[in-house]
Amino acid sequence: MSNLHPRRLKRAQIQQLQDDLDAVRDGVMQTLGEQDVAHIRRMIRRARNSAIVGRTLLGIGIDPISFVVGVGALAHAKIVENMEVGHNVMHGQYDWTHDPALNSQHYEWDNVCDAGMWRHFHNYEHHTYTNILGKDRDFGYTILRLSDEQKWHPLNLLQPVWNGILALAFEFGVGGHDVQAEKYIHGELSLAQVKARARPFARKIRRQVVKDYVLFPLLTVWNAPRVLAGNFLANVTRNLWSYAIIFCGHFPNGTEVFAAEDCENETRGDWYYRQICGSANITGGRAFHLLSGHLSHQIEHHLFPDMPAHRYADIAPQVQAICARYGLPYNTASFWHQYGTVLGKVMRHALPSRPLRAPAQVSLPTPEPA
Repeated sequence: MSNLHPRRLKRAQIQQLQDDLDAVRDGVMQTLGEQDVAHIRRMIRRARNSAIVGRTLLGIGIDPISFVVGVGALAHAKIVENMEVGHNVMHGQYDWTHDPALNSQHYEWDNVCDAGMWRHFHNYEHHTYTNILGKDRDFGYTILRLSDEQKWHPLNLLQPVWNGILALAFEFGVGGHDVQAEKYIHGELSLAQVKARARPFARKIRRQVVKDYVLFPLLTVWNAPRVLAGNFLANVTRNLWSYAIIFCGHFPNGTEVFAAEDCENETRGDWYYRQICGSANITGGRAFHLLSGHLSHQIEHHLFPDMPAHRYADIAPQVQAICARYGLPYNTASFWHQYGTVLGKVMRHALPSRPLRAPAQVSLPTPEPA
């Protein structure tokens, strides 16, 4: 079945939806203050302290228990720094504080994706053109076919393999996304242009590799292999976690895709409508939401990307009520349910779509003459 759906609401309802969601946003943004600053600073300290514990245990320990705990602490640090701190700060959620350490244009996070490139393809492209086929390059990350509306290619048969590789090396997949190497293959960019686009990515890879796989192992030369292995496992753990959270928020069953021509001359209400229909939430407790960077509330994040993410849980009941009022889907389920449907999509769309079956021709008996 096609994922492209006709608009459910009339123009007057779209305007009312816009007004209702604007009111939710204004109610939060007008109350930003010290509690929000205290939260993000607490998360920064948490990430730093966890990294210190993890690197210390990896550096001075000799037993397997300290190795496992060290890897866990370092992975926890990288997850919190990437998901709750880096992602949210670079969305401009704390620019209003005028704190240089929380400035969206200057923050650089702890992975191989260059922050400037990320701000372009994620903040601008993805959040502007969410789930618009041909415009949102985050939809399938240009290597996965996740909708019948995407053209099938024999290479899609291998997309379960591509999906596994992307999960393990997610920071590299995200980091290389804005290089747009596929445009060179299609003749849209020259090799020189691709190389120029790749330079910030290459610089960031070099910086991260030197830090995690050269500097820290050399600081504890007697334990260098252990530190090297621990850093690698911590990075892989962070990659798997961030991949799973992001895929569960964007690609499970029920998320819709849109045609470019249907999204021309959008109002903010139209944009709100598309964010709701193209996103999904994950249920869980407070610790789960925090480790996800509150991207477990992906619907709220797509509606209000510059709102401090720790506020999403507070407004989620209001957003869900608004969706119910207008008959719009509010796609929310457990992690395993959402991820299971994501894997189902990856497998199903690896194969060519089945053509729509024509209605059966029924032969009616010839009536007898009167």
